[in-house]
Amino acid sequence: MARTEELVKLLQPIVEGLGCVFWGLEFHGQGKRSILRVFIDSESGVTVEDCEKVSRQISAVMDVEDPVRDEYTLEVSSPGWDRPLFTEEQYIAYIGSVIELKLQVPFDGRRKFKGLLKSVEDAEVVIIVDDNEFTFPLEAIDKANVVPQY
Repeated sequence: MARTEELVKLLQPIVEGLGCVFWGLEFHGQGKRSILRVFIDSESGVTVEDCEKVSRQISAVMDVEDPVRDEYTLEVSSPGWDRPLFTEEQYIAYIGSVIELKLQVPFDGRRKFKGLLKSVEDAEVVIIVDDNEFTFPLEAIDKANVVPQY
């Protein structure tokens, strides 16, 4: 978690300085197969050129600052339709949507939940799964995504 927070502090100003919205990032450290995935957004949509511009700038800063000592692959993309949720504000924006979330530790014998995002308050998420209401602290959620409705 500390590495992720360090990377957010380093990269968010770069993305925003290039006129994009910093949506969030994921870092999966696995030696030579490590991946740094940065999600950017824009009111007018994210283009390939936006991703390329942000990728070049992040690469230059990462080379100088060197916060990740091992080899890694940098990916820059839009959050997409199944966008990951990182912040309380993002969860609030998707109240009324179906989300999937994975907890860091099991609750009632399971880690994965899929349901309607009912509310977000005081850093807690309330979802409805099969007519049952569950409340989880944001800090207990390992990963969450919006489920696209077609």
